Amino acid sequence: MKKIIFGIFAHPDDEAFGPCGTLIKEVRDGAELHLLLLTSGEAGQNPDSLPDLGAARDTEWRKAGKMIGASGMYSFKLRDGRLNNVTMQLASSRAMKIVKDIISSHEIPVEAEFITLEPNGLTGHIDHIVAARMTSFVFYRLRDDGLPLTKIRYYCNDEKTVPMHNTEWIYADKGHPDHEIDEVVDARHLHDDIIAVMQAHKTQRADYEHYLAAYGNTLGLDHFIVRS
Repeated sequence: MKKIIFGIFAHPDDEAFGPCGTLIKEVRDGAELHLLLLTSGEAGQNPDSLPDLGAARDTEWRKAGKMIGASGMYSFKLRDGRLNNVTMQLASSRAMKIVKDIISSHEIPVEAEFITLEPNGLTGHIDHIVAARMTSFVFYRLRDDGLPLTKIRYYCNDEKTVPMHNTEWIYADKGHPDHEIDEVVDARHLHDDIIAVMQAHKTQRADYEHYLAAYGNTLGLDHFIVRS
């Protein structure tokens, strides 16, 4: 059975500073990966004062996706920082068509799963929350229509790594205790590959430094809440 994975994220670096290790591992284990991106991240950090940050970040995202091994990449170019119920419905319609078309293009039996950030947004970012809810909407709508969708894997923090709530920027929940985590993927052996993907997002290098400091030697140990 051919496995297809749809990674659905709000910003160009969410795949890198999230389940990057799992995505690389899945591709190398034979899965076909497609990345869907809601915004171009034009409201992100711009340390080099680039005139078109969104275009630069789209280029970075495509480089990172190629390094991960994505077979297809689809950018919706919705407005960064402004996702809401209306844009969620718009993105859902686009995503459903992409998923249907990709699944129907295979002549052999396939099964598909979705990967996104957890429903509370991981960092609390509203765009992350919208992306997670959109992913859930698309999954259950298409599964009810009979498509061979198996599960959603929501990338999350564990309580050991993130033991406290965070109010430094916007509110972010603390990590999940072990009993709330359904799956742990150990991709720490892909450390160098994960670092390379993160560094591809060079405009967001401050987040890269923060991520390394926060995760240290657990980089590549990915935690998921799984729903089917």
